[in-house]
Amino acid sequence: MAGKAAEERGLQKGATPQDASGLQDRLFSSESDNSLYFTYSGQPNTLEVRDLNYQVDLASQVPWFEHLAQFKMPWTSPSRQNSCELGIQNLSFKVRSGQMLAIIGSSGCGRASLLDVITGRGHGGKIKSGQIWINGQPSSPQLVRKCVAHVRQHDQLLPNLTVRETLAFIAQMRLPRTFSQTQRDKRVEDVIAELRLRQCADTRVGNMYVRGVSGGERRRVSIGVQLLWNPGILILDEPTSGLDSFTAHNLVKTLFRLAKGNRLVLVSLHQPRSDIFRLFDLVLLMTSGTPIYLGAAQHMVQYFTAIGYPCPRYSNPADFYVDLTSIDRRSREQELATREKAQSLAALFLEKVRDLDDFLWKAETKDLDEDTCVESLTPLDTNYLPSPTKMPGAVQQFTTLIRRQISNDFRDLPTLLIHGAEACLMSLTIGFLYFGHGSVQLSLMDTAALLFMIGALIPFNVILDVISKCYSERAMLYYELEDGLYTTGPYFFAKILGELPEHCAYIIIYGMPTYWLANLRPGLQPFLLHFLLVWLVVFCCRIMALAAAALLPTFHMASFFSNALYNSFYLTGGFMINLSSLWTVPAWISKVSFLRWCFEGLMKIQFSRRTYKRPLGNLTIAVSGDKILSAMELNSYPLYAIYLIVIGLSGGFMVLYYVSLRFIKQKPSQDW
Repeated sequence: MAGKAAEERGLQKGATPQDASGLQDRLFSSESDNSLYFTYSGQPNTLEVRDLNYQVDLASQVPWFEHLAQFKMPWTSPSRQNSCELGIQNLSFKVRSGQMLAIIGSSGCGRASLLDVITGRGHGGKIKSGQIWINGQPSSPQLVRKCVAHVRQHDQLLPNLTVRETLAFIAQMRLPRTFSQTQRDKRVEDVIAELRLRQCADTRVGNMYVRGVSGGERRRVSIGVQLLWNPGILILDEPTSGLDSFTAHNLVKTLFRLAKGNRLVLVSLHQPRSDIFRLFDLVLLMTSGTPIYLGAAQHMVQYFTAIGYPCPRYSNPADFYVDLTSIDRRSREQELATREKAQSLAALFLEKVRDLDDFLWKAETKDLDEDTCVESLTPLDTNYLPSPTKMPGAVQQFTTLIRRQISNDFRDLPTLLIHGAEACLMSLTIGFLYFGHGSVQLSLMDTAALLFMIGALIPFNVILDVISKCYSERAMLYYELEDGLYTTGPYFFAKILGELPEHCAYIIIYGMPTYWLANLRPGLQPFLLHFLLVWLVVFCCRIMALAAAALLPTFHMASFFSNALYNSFYLTGGFMINLSSLWTVPAWISKVSFLRWCFEGLMKIQFSRRTYKRPLGNLTIAVSGDKILSAMELNSYPLYAIYLIVIGLSGGFMVLYYVSLRFIKQKPSQDW
């Protein structure tokens, strides 16, 4: 045993660095298959940043409702001089296909601003000087959309769809029309294989509430959504955020493999661990928007050692040098000292790379390895632009979106069961409250109260459900519209029509028991008219909630506005107070109150052309239902006009909903 142990120690002592590196790869990677299932088939890509100076306007990034929360007027803001600061200063670099560039640095170093500029989404910022070039052409929104795929920091996926279904729906909307269904299916399977998702391809994506795939697998699905259309440039914002070290290592190794498939990969990270740092070809270290180092990852230690900052033994270079260049804001003196040191390091680096074409620092002792700075084997065509492809039209986008929504909604069984139980419980409660009279008619006031309650209770329960669902999907909608995955029109119609099956089932469960248990007017025609009017009113209320959710930036504001609007419709509905007793403003509100028209329509269905017996002392007199309606000011319009008015109100809310979707881009982060 002692000899065997000595032999093992001898083997370990004589191990070469290459052996140790291979052992580390075996220990820290579960992906032994390094093969590529598909590579980027287009011309090699280049991404070049030339002398970029980018200014961030902090005041413009504060939403107007936060000004209100601070008891300030929305149009007031700090002076422009005090609210603007340079997010990026004197930044230049050039990256080619086959390379993976990692942007690292402490919080506030300018990583997010740089990604915003490259992807053309610089909200609240302005490029003071410099330019972004893609494949030898100045960057434009159209060029970015054709060449660049942007994977955000947070996953925005429908939780109740499986991994394969999520990718299949995206393939229907993102791949060109010329692709056959067989080609689309093959592309989906290639992406699943490339990202090592075969073992969970038929598992739900899930989220924090729905159990599904793991966090690392969900992040791979987000990458797969962008990888489906096979982009040449892949940009990822904090892809390892929230993942454990083992999962993060495997994810970055996947990105490393994708880069070797003739792709350009740009990754924003905070402080990667050492085994992840070894996977990068190039590293850009930034602080306060200025570059401190830009060059090969394996030569970073050599560079800082040459300028007097060697990395301690057994330390992670990424951790050490990010800490070295961070701004310490614990006190004014420390902030000034660390900022002065960072500025001197930035000036020193700019001086060293000033005369270089690609602005990459290169070691003087030896040339860069082929794997470190891979030049494309084929010559670069700087005038290359992707050939235009005919993307799926509005009809195909609509059919894909509506199938995706119905699939996601009807797999959320807990929510469906809760809504069904709620409708059933309400209908039975109301029905049995008025049950047991037999052939004896309810009194006039009891009947009027029942009809008003039928039209007023169920829409109120719909409002919060619709608004909460809209806000849960807002981030995904915002990103997909921003990426050009589909346009506003197909989503608008898919959202409205996709909820109709659930809407119809809810009205059937709610309406039928109440009608027959309460012994309302018998006959098929009165029942169908009654059911149709309730259906239209609840649909109108649903569209009103959708419009409020699209119009207002936060969930609290939308729910408050919808409830306030609903209560105003409720109070002017004709039951709480006679319509003739309303003064000017409530009278005008009652004209657009769908609850008023619902109550008037239900009363006309129940009382019109019908004799109602009413006790008067010891006598029973017959009263015409039309006279009752006239006395309550509910007989001013024919029944068909009421249906048309409710349809018109629904149309008005639909127009408001579409305009809000089309012209008001609510950011997903705008919430309290």
